[in-house]
Amino acid sequence: MEYRKLGKTDLELSAITYGAFAIGGNMWGGNEKKDSIDSVKASIDNGVTTLDTAPFYGFGLSEEMIGAAIQGYDRTKIQLLTKFGLVWDGSNQGKGEFFFDAEEAGKTIPVYKYSSKTSVIHEVENSLKRLRTDYIDLLQIHWPDSTTPISETMEALDLLLQQGKIRAAGVSNYSVDQVSEARKNLNIASNQVGYSMLNRGIEQDLVPYAKENDLGIIVYSPMERGLLTGK
Repeated sequence: MEYRKLGKTDLELSAITYGAFAIGGNMWGGNEKKDSIDSVKASIDNGVTTLDTAPFYGFGLSEEMIGAAIQGYDRTKIQLLTKFGLVWDGSNQGKGEFFFDAEEAGKTIPVYKYSSKTSVIHEVENSLKRLRTDYIDLLQIHWPDSTTPISETMEALDLLLQQGKIRAAGVSNYSVDQVSEARKNLNIASNQVGYSMLNRGIEQDLVPYAKENDLGIIVYSPMERGLLTGK
């Protein structure tokens, strides 16, 4: 396995990262809990030390299974990446930007993009409990929230850095302009975006910007959800 330094941080991430959306079950046709946990362990045993999850993945289930899977391993040799900013439990009290209606156990659950300072702090506390840890290696906003100033979201991340609850802060699905705005307030480490041989848009603007500014890029769906695997 190759390991790479993320941006200007001291984080060393495995070049291949375990993406934990599917084990959450929602939008992926369900999952077997034991198989999911075993897959995480098998990944770690083969050098994949970086695990990327989010509260929205299974409405907390993915984080819970990651937390269970890493028990017994040296926490200092595992990098936990999670996110915030997709709210589904009503804790936003009607605020935020409506994203879409998710389906769970036959119920329709409205999901909102919401990343106010108070909400970010609340989400992180829940993530720490589900992951069974006292710090997150990289915390990322899941999607931009047009109803909250970027500066307010970055203020929350800066506070979490000072408290030692996160080691680094990043964004996800941000445009170059949004990344530039965020970096006026906080030296974010990375931007997580979709990228594959069929989806190469970031080569036009984000990749040159990242190289020039030492910004890490973490890609999701490099196999286009299986389309490029031949299955």
